[in-house]
Amino acid sequence: MPGLSHLSAVRESYDTVAAAYVEKVPCPSELDPLSRGMLNVFAEVVRTAGLGPVADLGCGPGKVTAYLAEHHVPVFGLDLSPSMVRLARSAHPELRFGVGSMTSLPVRRDVLGGILAYYSTHHTPPALLPLVFGEFRRTLAPGGSLMLAGHVGNGRHLRPSHAYGGHPVSYTSYLLPPDRIAGLLKQAGFVLTARLVEEPGEGAERTFATFLAHKPERPA
Repeated sequence: MPGLSHLSAVRESYDTVAAAYVEKVPCPSELDPLSRGMLNVFAEVVRTAGLGPVADLGCGPGKVTAYLAEHHVPVFGLDLSPSMVRLARSAHPELRFGVGSMTSLPVRRDVLGGILAYYSTHHTPPALLPLVFGEFRRTLAPGGSLMLAGHVGNGRHLRPSHAYGGHPVSYTSYLLPPDRIAGLLKQAGFVLTARLVEEPGEGAERTFATFLAHKPERPA
């Protein structure tokens, strides 16, 4: 299994693009109906279950975190980038944000009612996804829900040199097939309840997938 050297590239890249990211990435209310609908479904599931707080992992500037809070979800955000966290705190001072890595979550076992990983796992090398998904399962309460959404593909890797308005970046994006992601979630002990694959729209190149899963209840 590789080390965690990719974390420095991701952190430094998103620190660099943070201000431009805020300008270029839309709020959830501006998303397409399917993407927005899946967020609404997740919000209803975790709100109704009432199992504990929800962690928005890779929260960026907090736009999705705030959207969940507007839908009465008890949510907080974590991001690897300190610059993103500063922007989130400034824009949403009523919410809680912190710096943290999905590879070692600063959260106790079995306490989260839900985890949202919204376009935040595709920079993780595939060999490290079992570690990340294991952290998701460790911190979720029994019966807690996971929503994972992001870019998918045929397994190719993208290494852009610039992004979000032309700022330099050094991260890699890993576009895994949806079936492989689903398989890794099942291997981590999740029960997969739904998946949605959105084909690229006109003028777009990327395929997106959303997975809804839950941690099994403890046996009686």
